[in-house]
Amino acid sequence: MKNLKLKAARAGKDLSQQQLADAVGVSRQTINAIEKGDYNPTIKLCIAICQALNKTLDELFWPAEE
Repeated sequence: MKNLKLKAARAGKDLSQQQLADAVGVSRQTINAIEKGDYNPTIKLCIAICQALNKTLDELFWPAEE
């Protein structure tokens, strides 16, 4: 499932995939795969991404309640 919340939060901070990847210590391909829903990141990586984007885990990685 695509992570559009992550993509939107990254764009909202005016960061490229490469800039976010550099900030959290992974490759650009990893960020791309997370956004496309092709990769399930570790909790450690999720937390690092949240810190870099000033968001909570709920805001970026938990599905919205229906």
